[in-house]
Amino acid sequence: MALKGDIDWKALIIGAAASAAMVIIGSYGYDWAYLFASIGLLYVGYTAINIKYGAILGALASTPIVYLMFQGALGEFSGEFFTSPTGTVSVVVLILLIGALIGFVGAWAKRDRVKAKEEYEKKQKIGKNKNKKKNNN
Repeated sequence: MALKGDIDWKALIIGAAASAAMVIIGSYGYDWAYLFASIGLLYVGYTAINIKYGAILGALASTPIVYLMFQGALGEFSGEFFTSPTGTVSVVVLILLIGALIGFVGAWAKRDRVKAKEEYEKKQKIGKNKNKKKNNN
């Protein structure tokens, strides 16, 4: 795993910052912004070279959200379970897993788009050859 060549660092930083920014905006009373926090994670997964990297980078890009959770940007946790160390670790793991899932979806979307583009180009080449043969006769 060559970190310098395999990871798009610019996309990782921008995606993590965009997700964290939406969480911060949501914490100031604009609850609709929480819905768009996954856009940055999708972007990180979309720029990954394969699906495995997309999931790993999605989890890595969701770490600022974990920090914001500890700062209280996601609200206060109440109850016996969430205030215990086990509950805190569970929430952290859950945020990282959701980040990995969203990164996976972004990488999967890129893979499907590349496949569809290749099929479209194949169809275009087939159509061009047919027209050339008809015009030559």
